[in-house]
Amino acid sequence: MVLTGHCLCKAVTYSIDMDKPLVVGYDHCDDCQRQSGSTYSLVAVVLKDKLTIKGPTKSWAGKGSSGQAVHRIFCSECGSPIAHDPDSAPPIIAIKAGTLDTEIKKGLKPDTEIWTAGKLPFMTESLPNAFEHMPPS
Repeated sequence: MVLTGHCLCKAVTYSIDMDKPLVVGYDHCDDCQRQSGSTYSLVAVVLKDKLTIKGPTKSWAGKGSSGQAVHRIFCSECGSPIAHDPDSAPPIIAIKAGTLDTEIKKGLKPDTEIWTAGKLPFMTESLPNAFEHMPPS
């Protein structure tokens, strides 16, 4: 099976040659809250070498908690965030799960929370795997 998705305006499309993500989780870090404009970012972590992105993207790199860059990839036409790519974990990339095709995202089952140190107090749901910062490698 291939996972597929696109940005809001459909100028950027992607495919991931995997049956399912490695991890589906809530990222509560301040940067993800700001990028998503919401309380967390729902991410689907996949192997970077299985991802193919087509269309006009831009990226912006900020310093992550590791001290290394986190590249935030977005559509240069509509601004939809597509993924964040941390230099500290080269084999993986975190796809913004809301950009997955509808039938795929309906089947997601989040199981992990990261950066619970930044979790907003009114967020009461807790997932089985919760990490105050990043999970151990």
